[in-house]
Amino acid sequence: MSLVSQPGVLPGAENAGATGAEGAPGGAVGAVAGGPPPARVRRWEFVYFAFRNKKFVAGLSVELVFVLAAIIGPFFAPYSAAKFVAPAALHPSAKHLLGTTYFGEDVFSQILYALRDTYLVAFLGAFFGGLVGLGIGFTAGWRGGVVDEVLQMFTNIVVVIPSLVLLVVIGAYLKTHSAFFEGVFIGVTTWPWVARAVRAQTFSLKQREFVDLARLSGRRASSIVLKDIAPNMASYLFLVFILLFSSSMLVAVSYDFLGFGPTNTISIGDMMNNAMLWSALTLHMWWWFIPPGAIITLMVAALLVANVGLDEVFNPRLRET
Repeated sequence: MSLVSQPGVLPGAENAGATGAEGAPGGAVGAVAGGPPPARVRRWEFVYFAFRNKKFVAGLSVELVFVLAAIIGPFFAPYSAAKFVAPAALHPSAKHLLGTTYFGEDVFSQILYALRDTYLVAFLGAFFGGLVGLGIGFTAGWRGGVVDEVLQMFTNIVVVIPSLVLLVVIGAYLKTHSAFFEGVFIGVTTWPWVARAVRAQTFSLKQREFVDLARLSGRRASSIVLKDIAPNMASYLFLVFILLFSSSMLVAVSYDFLGFGPTNTISIGDMMNNAMLWSALTLHMWWWFIPPGAIITLMVAALLVANVGLDEVFNPRLRET
């Protein structure tokens, strides 16, 4: 899966002066005007093609179901996540939709609580990973020279450090673990590929005429990067955030599965860890480990499918007309 369909070309960049497809909102406007359609028209054109893309709609629909469950689910959960509410190892039933654990906890209620924690860690990882990656990528791409070489050397050092292993080593020395620590740490160790990609795009865009005009007008470098270069990478940066979100989610689940997850909450990975520790597979308690595994698979798969759909939407050559 490629974020950018052509090397050095941003998704959607080649359609800067193109009109929409026949029947698409705003298509005729650009043709009549003889130039690029206004921003409002381009936004409607994006919405039009986005909701015609089956991959994007399918991925977004599945993900929204899980997001809504994470937001409102705990308020409607039948039981507390850590409360012993029934006999141990009950099969799924009308009263306990996904049965109970080895300790008599309701699995369905645990999943509703675990979704919120899993999304929180993934968001924190994507936010801080994007923040660091964008900062280093924009700085290296704009400044070049010695600054670029130093930042690239630092990026190469971080690349060879396995984030999950480092997270496990540090977590082993901590008495308590929190979702905030986990999310921040994942973010500050998974940014190198973002920095490299943004650096390459910045190198390309800073050679354009509109950047030269901004320089001649006496504007500050930070203003040019934020107001001229970054907006031209908006579609690409959106796709980057989605990939950061999904990768952070997988790292968090792996970390929690190893038993180093947050000590005061429950997550999908933590549920799978408990199922493994108490021999759910050996005891044929499939309802304890299969639903959490299937849910995290669907969550990540939905994000990746939506990402592929957005790549097709941003790139006119891949659009479904």
